[in-house]
Amino acid sequence: MQTALLVRSPGPAPRPAQTRRIGTLLLTLVAGLAAADPARCGEAPADGRTPNIVLVYIDDMGYADVGPFGAKGYATPNIDRMAKEGRLFTDFYVVQAVCSASRAGLLTGCYNVRVGIQGALAHRAMHGISAGEMTLAELVKQKGYATACYGKWHLGHHPKFLPTSHGFDEYFGLPYSNDMWPLHPTAGKNFPDLPLFEGTRVVNPKLDDADQDQLTTQYTERAVKFIEKHKDRPFFVYLAHSMVHVPLHVSDRFRGKSERGLFGDVVMELDWSVGQVLDTLRKNGLDKHTLVIFTSDNGPWLSFGDHAGSAGPLREGKGTMFDGGCREPTIMWWPGKVPAGTVCRTPAMTIDILPTVAHLVGARLPDHPIDGRNIWPLIAGEPGAKGPHEAYYFYWDNQLQAVRMDQWKLHFPHGYPTLGGRPGGKGGLPAPYEQAKIGLALFDLEKDPGETTNVADEHPDVVAKIKVLADRMRADLGDSATGQKGSGVREPGRLEPGDLHFDWQPGRPNQTVPTPLPAPTAKAKK
Repeated sequence: MQTALLVRSPGPAPRPAQTRRIGTLLLTLVAGLAAADPARCGEAPADGRTPNIVLVYIDDMGYADVGPFGAKGYATPNIDRMAKEGRLFTDFYVVQAVCSASRAGLLTGCYNVRVGIQGALAHRAMHGISAGEMTLAELVKQKGYATACYGKWHLGHHPKFLPTSHGFDEYFGLPYSNDMWPLHPTAGKNFPDLPLFEGTRVVNPKLDDADQDQLTTQYTERAVKFIEKHKDRPFFVYLAHSMVHVPLHVSDRFRGKSERGLFGDVVMELDWSVGQVLDTLRKNGLDKHTLVIFTSDNGPWLSFGDHAGSAGPLREGKGTMFDGGCREPTIMWWPGKVPAGTVCRTPAMTIDILPTVAHLVGARLPDHPIDGRNIWPLIAGEPGAKGPHEAYYFYWDNQLQAVRMDQWKLHFPHGYPTLGGRPGGKGGLPAPYEQAKIGLALFDLEKDPGETTNVADEHPDVVAKIKVLADRMRADLGDSATGQKGSGVREPGRLEPGDLHFDWQPGRPNQTVPTPLPAPTAKAKK
């Protein structure tokens, strides 16, 4: 298996005397590469018009939190319609079941371990996404796209790490999770006020509950205006909602509307948001020229009980690499291109979105290795389409915890947080997790999506094959459980002396203007 796709810049153009001699060879080589993986070089659309891309990324939404995947106690009519007009992906994964790590994989086409982003970056973080990585926004910029990010970023809050430094023309939203503020239910003393950004400018240094109530509405209105403004040129909108991450907030328009309480109200407002986007595309005649992707960054934060979602039949939730943490409700929508009312059960992952978009718009991939592959044949429902990966790899932090190959998922021994059958908290307060352990375990996800029955003894050949793949990945990305360092891991971006930065501290008003990072003193260097 090839764990990373490497695309290199072309060499110098051949001299005229060479052209006749190598022309046929080059044509044959290019055709062969395209046939093997069309996303290597990208393919221009047959009709000459590159599609718009809208990516809706929900925060902490469980597998069973929208109608097409089994939600109860509230209605999601717009998402239901999107599913009827589009294609459900039942086995769609994120790279890691936590905020920053998940977003790093989505936007770079790489396992987050490869790009050096772990966990959930907070106000003390001095690192973020590297300028050496190519984001989805930078990818489509090659083709003249207008680009915007509205919502939660969480890949670094200092100016050099913010969206407008990584390919986005516009940004409006939170730099990290909406619970990273003094009102955090268990760690409020550790956080400064929560700021709101526009571009690299802090437009509100101290959000309150009333401000958070308006976030879903504001993100949506911005996205709609951007689409209308750029309807005559290709665009990419990354709509990364702060909800349904706790603390839950909803506008008065949806408060008290669901049988599921505040959580249901919040999901109903997110459904409204999806409807606003799709209606805007239809109204402007853009529906047949736009791919819309709906998914989530990780599963439900189960410790929050009635303020959390549901993973349905899947095991555990956020913070674990069982399917309840990393398998997300996903819908692909593009009338006339994506077959309506269909279902894809082949595994896929957010790392595959970037190379798929490259294929659709004819953009060139970065020169460094990425992990994603073009999954357009799966999205388009092409007859006989198969997944382009031999396996997907599930890290928690730097530990390789599981591998999925076809219907099989092998867990290596690891610990994980669990409620152990106890109910979650109430009213926005979490119940405590306990730590549990799992040994080497093989699950057949087609028969056992809840990862309950270990069939390793019955299928030693499958276990052996997956172990070989895992060893190959460990050589590339490492594994803290075995003490291995990966040869393919890259550094994240880091603040350097002189870089603009925000020095936010608990108990102090947030500065709104960044200042240069001073050089370390001799004492600090020691």
